[in-house]
Amino acid sequence: MTRDSRATARASLRVPDSLPDQSGRLVVVTGANSGIGYVTARELARRGAHVVLACRSRERGRDAVERLRAEVPGARAELRVLDLADLASVRRFAEGWDHDRLDLLVNNAGVAMVPFSRTADGFESQFGINYLGPFALTGLLVPHLLASGDPRVVTVSSEGQRFARFDMANLNAERRYRSAFAYVQSKRANLYFAVELQRRADASGLRLRSMAVAPGLTRSNVLTGGADGARGRAYATLVRLLLRVAFRPTPEGARTSLYASTAPGLPGGSYVVPDGPFQLRGDPVLRDRERAVRDSVTARRLWELSERLTGVRYPQVAG
Repeated sequence: MTRDSRATARASLRVPDSLPDQSGRLVVVTGANSGIGYVTARELARRGAHVVLACRSRERGRDAVERLRAEVPGARAELRVLDLADLASVRRFAEGWDHDRLDLLVNNAGVAMVPFSRTADGFESQFGINYLGPFALTGLLVPHLLASGDPRVVTVSSEGQRFARFDMANLNAERRYRSAFAYVQSKRANLYFAVELQRRADASGLRLRSMAVAPGLTRSNVLTGGADGARGRAYATLVRLLLRVAFRPTPEGARTSLYASTAPGLPGGSYVVPDGPFQLRGDPVLRDRERAVRDSVTARRLWELSERLTGVRYPQVAG
């Protein structure tokens, strides 16, 4: 990417106030019942997109749709159940897609630093939910994405991925489990996936654009919801205090996702991060100096492993 193209993409959008019109776009946002996912879905709906909130809990998802419609009168929003911890659920979601196309998939849902557990398919939960679930979902939805005139896939990574020691021999906690290590490793995998998907789309001559984003330190329930809810009252109190003091409001964290989802001239393969110190806060900016962005060897090995583990292949996308 040239200096001029980076400057053009950076200047093309400031979120959330200047999002371009999204009328006519069909969008899926995973984990959209709360946090960054909810804000992303709401703001895209506010600009006219038809948004599908893909949520694990039908009850929480229904509440989120009702809240979104109250905040954005006339919004086109619907709920569909999706559990990324269960590949059967992922397949049901994809098989049930009955729109004529899909313009944007935002792989937002995830868990963070949870106690050790395994998914329905036997994967370590952070690796399974944060990475393998989205890998499978994207692959199964590729035919619908390619039916769009301008398809995009936005995958939420983390600023923490910079600190991952990516160990291909321990992706699934085959050896010692450390929750923080597993988390940043899964988020590094998200970045590898987003960039490798773009390489393969380019090699196949496809229009599809794949981007990764880091939200920065953001208040959400990723540290308190799901399995983290069983850690006890002391943990919940400490984390809520930390979120209030050190983390920025949730709408700020959604800015990179919204940028990657809507910036008109954003090149495929972009990695969008906050421009402040340590990528923790600030305006969206493109970053191309990450080792994972350039490490095509590891990205290719991870892709091939992911196909074997999930049983999902991308026949339309060349290797």
